[in-house]
Amino acid sequence: MKIIKPTPIKRVGKHDRERRVLLGLVDYYIQTGKPVGSNTLKEAGFEDLSSATIRNYFAQLEEEGYLLQSHSSGGRIPTDLAYRIYAHAYLNTNEPYPKQNPFEAFKSFESKEIAIFLQEAAEKLSWETNCAVFLSAPRFDHDFIANLKLVPLDAYRCLCIIMTDFGVIKTEVMHLPVKLSSFGIKRIENYFHCRLTNLGEPENLEPEEETVAQTFYNELMLRYIVGYSNFIDVDLYRTGFSRLLFYSDFQDTNLLASSLSLFENAHSMRLLLKECKALNHLRFWIGDDLSSFANSSPRCSVLTIPYYINYKPVGAVGLLGPTRLPYRALFSLLKLFSDCISETVTKNVYKFKIDYRQPEQSLYLKKEESLLIGQSRFLIEDKRP
Repeated sequence: MKIIKPTPIKRVGKHDRERRVLLGLVDYYIQTGKPVGSNTLKEAGFEDLSSATIRNYFAQLEEEGYLLQSHSSGGRIPTDLAYRIYAHAYLNTNEPYPKQNPFEAFKSFESKEIAIFLQEAAEKLSWETNCAVFLSAPRFDHDFIANLKLVPLDAYRCLCIIMTDFGVIKTEVMHLPVKLSSFGIKRIENYFHCRLTNLGEPENLEPEEETVAQTFYNELMLRYIVGYSNFIDVDLYRTGFSRLLFYSDFQDTNLLASSLSLFENAHSMRLLLKECKALNHLRFWIGDDLSSFANSSPRCSVLTIPYYINYKPVGAVGLLGPTRLPYRALFSLLKLFSDCISETVTKNVYKFKIDYRQPEQSLYLKKEESLLIGQSRFLIEDKRP
């Protein structure tokens, strides 16, 4: 006869109460930022437990590494381990969306300038969450250079700004063989415009200016084509890091510096987003979880979620903030954000017949893309004798 082991009901009940106390403490600390005492937690929805019982749970949770106590008479604060338990508890719950969708306006966007839309969407998300935002995007094909601008940096260098028809902006620093006046810069920009549009001929160019204009034009075209065809990494947009200054958690300059080093590391940002896209679900990293992506141990949290074109994951968006984040609300907001940009990007990709590709695909221009470049007036010319 098979012996059935009794279920440890009391232990399960105690474990559940301990977990409930932990989640309640983390929730309260996230809202207030103040250490939580047993009496405080009892008044915050735990009237069914005595203060002594709560203190016993606190002691047990502290021993297990979930809580810290700054001094003997003070309240407890959660550790990174507690934040992970809390975040995981609400990762897949269906928290209600905000009553007013802050991203509703996305749905009215209709344009092939998807790069501009994604940047504006990232700005909006940063505003709504008070977090730094980073977003990866595939390469949208059939794009071409629409405008070129020059910004002098000093007597020997200028910044060349490349603007495409889809709203992508690239920059290149170019060496100036001769010193140019502001009027000379304008005449060279007019030369670029004439070459790109094939409308009219550049006028009033000095011989030295024309040489510079031809050299710059050819060099910029080649650099753009090489970068366009050799698509090694996803395009990355980052914004909102200054919003972290409003968090009391980042008043410590060392904590801010470690988070800044992570945010400024484009390779690490891409790896986080790539992992999220590959797993195809909402993901989080808290504290030491990020050690493998940074030189130091960042005292921050990262939340990421993929977005889609026609239900296929094509990129991901991430939030970077302190470990004391309202995870429940942010998970809900990220899901809503992903839904809205997925719908908008999908609609415009099909409406304007835009192709896209991922870095792992061919690194060389396809035949039709080469033809398109010709049609897009990438005219590389050299009029020198």
